[in-house]
Amino acid sequence: MSSLDQVFTLTSAISLLGVGAIGFIAAAGANALLPKNARWQDKFAFIWLAFDAMIHFSFEGSFLYLSVFGRSVNTSTGFFADLWKEYTLADARWGVSDPTVVSLELLTVLGAGPLCCYILNQIINNDPSRHYWIVVLCTAELYGGWMTFCPEWLTGSPNLNISNPLHLWVYLVFMNMLWVVIPLWLMRDSYGHIAGSLRQAQASAQAKKD
Repeated sequence: MSSLDQVFTLTSAISLLGVGAIGFIAAAGANALLPKNARWQDKFAFIWLAFDAMIHFSFEGSFLYLSVFGRSVNTSTGFFADLWKEYTLADARWGVSDPTVVSLELLTVLGAGPLCCYILNQIINNDPSRHYWIVVLCTAELYGGWMTFCPEWLTGSPNLNISNPLHLWVYLVFMNMLWVVIPLWLMRDSYGHIAGSLRQAQASAQAKKD
């Protein structure tokens, strides 16, 4: 087996193609469901939230199914079990139904996933209240990411394997940093809308008093 085969396997290719396909579907959904004159920020938010929801329901939903009621990824078989066994090469906790990871995924799949869909509907209907729910969702996802890795760092990262560059830079760094950088950007954009509206309302109220 060559060194390339050890770094990038067929399972690696299938999992990354699956992620890419989900991104394509999310972008197609934005083009089909949003008006042509929609703000680029709203289009980007739609694409991300659609991508986010599908990742939660498909990849993470399959992990959750494989990790409750006595099951675990390491003892399971099938397509999604093989995909998750690939990820366990980078973070072993995902193979043994780690209670912290499973608890976070319960909130992610059953809470964040449906909330993404709710916000998507608000974006389609141009409902400004979406900005509040975007802040709620992004705060939850940032907290979830922190609680996924902080306990591991504090104990010396015994379950993380960084010897494989694909596992380190794609699975652990890139894929997880997406759920840090983009939620922070979405929160900043929504903060601008919420704060701007409140300032405008305050100014209007002050003008009426004057």
